[in-house]
Amino acid sequence: MRKILYLIAIVLGFLMPSRGQTVPKELWGKWNIRREVPTTTIACWGEEESKKLIGTELEYSAEFFRWQEVVTKNPTAEARSISAEQFHQENSGGGANGSQVDFRQLGIKADKATQVVIRHPAANITSATVEIPGDSVLIKGKNTIVFSICGVYFEAVRNAAPSRK
Repeated sequence: MRKILYLIAIVLGFLMPSRGQTVPKELWGKWNIRREVPTTTIACWGEEESKKLIGTELEYSAEFFRWQEVVTKNPTAEARSISAEQFHQENSGGGANGSQVDFRQLGIKADKATQVVIRHPAANITSATVEIPGDSVLIKGKNTIVFSICGVYFEAVRNAAPSRK
């Protein structure tokens, strides 16, 4: 009987839609976008758009994700460990003259990092992308994250203690 109940639980687990996770606690708090990270990528943003991000703020919690006035309530997120090699393969392309980005360029010294992707409705930040700055980040350290938008990489630092919600 236990085996049957166990099998039913497994089958239901596959059939039931899974609820996404909330934003991981490691990200909770406010972050200041402090600089563009130089990389060898092909970007759909120019210098003018990139400069507008420097000095702006990201905020993450279990209840919302915010960049400036753009707020996503009750965000779902996916966190995964990604190796340096896997990151390079997934984010580089186009041959010798194409985009090339790796952990070294981003200042990540570890062989693996945690990548967090936040799901949200398409945003209208610029006509070039539906991304929201900070919706897909690499955790570089306890107080530093790296993210890209439109092929341009940025670094943000924590500017307040994480929320305790």
